[in-house]
Amino acid sequence: MVAKKNVLGRGLGALIEDANIKPSASINEIQINDIETNPFQPREKFDDEALRELALSIKELGIIQPITVRKTKGASYQLITGERRLRASKIVGLKTIPAYVRIADDQAMLEMALVENIQREDLDAIEVAISFQRLVDECKLTQENLSDRVGKKRSTVSNYLRLLKLPAVIQLGIRNKELSMGHARALINVDDKTKQLAIYQQLVADGLSVRQTEELVRGGKPIKPIRKIRKTETSPEYIKLKEQLSRFFSSPVDFKRNQYGKGSIVIPFDSDEDLERIIGFLDRLNK
Repeated sequence: MVAKKNVLGRGLGALIEDANIKPSASINEIQINDIETNPFQPREKFDDEALRELALSIKELGIIQPITVRKTKGASYQLITGERRLRASKIVGLKTIPAYVRIADDQAMLEMALVENIQREDLDAIEVAISFQRLVDECKLTQENLSDRVGKKRSTVSNYLRLLKLPAVIQLGIRNKELSMGHARALINVDDKTKQLAIYQQLVADGLSVRQTEELVRGGKPIKPIRKIRKTETSPEYIKLKEQLSRFFSSPVDFKRNQYGKGSIVIPFDSDEDLERIIGFLDRLNK
């Protein structure tokens, strides 16, 4: 339980305590057909392949983390959090799903959906910044309130919000992982948009580090490009092994190697429940 809190911070827990939400005493098994989608869902795109992988996990291991809903009129419910789990359960053909039933008003619904979205590990910095801005604009939160809600320092919240002042092309670069949050923070301090874009283009083209970018922003000496390291060729045996591991874990396993042949095996996960699914596979290997 302590590890879980460290992963999620206090954002969702704080929201449940502070907002107009009353938790149920137990987990309920409810009919999937009685659940309406969340009209406040901030996430618009759901990766089809990731949903299929989650569906396979649910088919084998069941629902590890219950969804959260609120009661509406009659016997219906409205989803608060857990849309990926709900969609994957429908793919599998489940008729019921475990859920926490809560009493929440519309603003609490929006806040919970946005905060859960922020806690996802696969979000880029711009997606986080947009969610922060929606909490400020639509939920009337100050930056200090927002900091308490999501369990992050106020300076961190402010840095994310400032990203939205960058030109669209740089924001797109952040979303495409062409530059890091550190690079973006350095670029924010450039008032001249023309110079800002020129530095962005150079850091992408030459692979500048954050420190080099900061030096360029301060007007220091011209930066020498980083020498590109030639990628190590991956043998057919490694490719075959990578494909086998990807099928086993139902996740796109990757090998990271340097020019000396050293490296690591990377197993990505989309959420806490996806991580628990992968850990479940590893536990079974140890038995």
